[in-house]
Amino acid sequence: MQQAARSVGYSRTVISELMTPLHANFEGRINAGTLLSLMDKVAFTCASRHAGNYCVTVSIEEVEFVYPVKIGDLVIVKGSINYVGHTSMIVGVRVDAQDIRTGEIFHTNSSYFHMVAKNANGEITAVPPLLLENHDDVRRFFEGMLRKRARNNMRNELKRQFAKYDFEKILESLRRERCQIGFDISAEEKSDNILL
Repeated sequence: MQQAARSVGYSRTVISELMTPLHANFEGRINAGTLLSLMDKVAFTCASRHAGNYCVTVSIEEVEFVYPVKIGDLVIVKGSINYVGHTSMIVGVRVDAQDIRTGEIFHTNSSYFHMVAKNANGEITAVPPLLLENHDDVRRFFEGMLRKRARNNMRNELKRQFAKYDFEKILESLRRERCQIGFDISAEEKSDNILL
């Protein structure tokens, strides 16, 4: 049975949290892990509302912190569904920090969470289509399609490159990088298991 499409607004999620010394590092700036945890909560909530099932994070794309968050800032985390596949979703997450005293708001980062829905048995399950209601919805969905395609292309390219793995050629290219070979190459057994 075809599921009814749900709008972006149906699952849009916003949370705010005041940053305290418990969230900070030694410089008085908020730890990246604290922000990532809040972002993951928003992505989970947004995806789960859209799917009507609990969801899990598969990957996080483009986590780049462009503005530091300080103790006393109010962090505002917004999430919305940008793209929907058959069982997966891309949730766009935006983080802003507000200086409570001045009211000034700074954009700290945006990221994209790739999520999949799971049913009550823990099996990956289909999600409803996304109802696009305006130009921004269309632009974000199209961008999500491109992100998914680029991610798949990168994964395929890595597999292709690893399939051609040649220890001697790799060593030659590493000599031009900022690393040092710290073992006896002739005595070391060469591993074929290069993927973690």
